[in-house]
Amino acid sequence: MNRIIILLLVVFTTVLSSCYYDAADLLYPSAGTCDTATNVSYNQTIVPLFQQQCYSCHNNTSTGGGVLMGSYTNDKTIAVNGKLYGSVTHASGYSAMPKGMAKLNNCQLSAIKKWIDAGAPNN
Repeated sequence: MNRIIILLLVVFTTVLSSCYYDAADLLYPSAGTCDTATNVSYNQTIVPLFQQQCYSCHNNTSTGGGVLMGSYTNDKTIAVNGKLYGSVTHASGYSAMPKGMAKLNNCQLSAIKKWIDAGAPNN
């Protein structure tokens, strides 16, 4: 009986410790392209990213953390004041976003950074 319990614990521990998916962009580097060499477009790159990661919590009906997103003006405001990049990079002193989820991948962070560094244009 004790042997069965020990065996089950060993198997259970092995299974749990073998599944680690925190760095998908490192594990699967060819899973999509990351082209931030050219200008990053707000409408073609940033808005779809925000729709996928941000707008469900930061919108007119649910302003998560008091941060309203979903329009160019609102998105640019948090971009130029530093809150956006600090949050998505999980920097100290900022609320890590997306809340309760893994940090955005390197390609997504690079696109946001390039857009912010360009002055967060409405392009």
